[in-house]
Amino acid sequence: MLKLSTCKGTEFINTDSIIRIEAQSNYSKFYFDNGKTLLVAKILSVFEEELPIATFVRTHRKHLVNKNFITGYKDGKIILINLQKIEVARRKKVHFLNSWINTKAS
Repeated sequence: MLKLSTCKGTEFINTDSIIRIEAQSNYSKFYFDNGKTLLVAKILSVFEEELPIATFVRTHRKHLVNKNFITGYKDGKIILINLQKIEVARRKKVHFLNSWINTKAS
């Protein structure tokens, strides 16, 4: 569970429902498996430290992705279960591929 403070109050989020988190300036936008989104006034690096590295991987300065929702990788982009394509930074490519392959092998 992840505790998030929003303009509506405090919400407790099941981390298994988070598809990805996108940085938007000093905010982070959460994308959930039910199609909903949530904007939180915290920077992405805060969530990178709080979420389990076995499940989440930083693929770009703007993206933190749940590896369980990745369906493929092509042309430098991750393909997610909701058909979104997320760019992988060149310098994070090797780390991402190693992390993702290890997750699939488990």
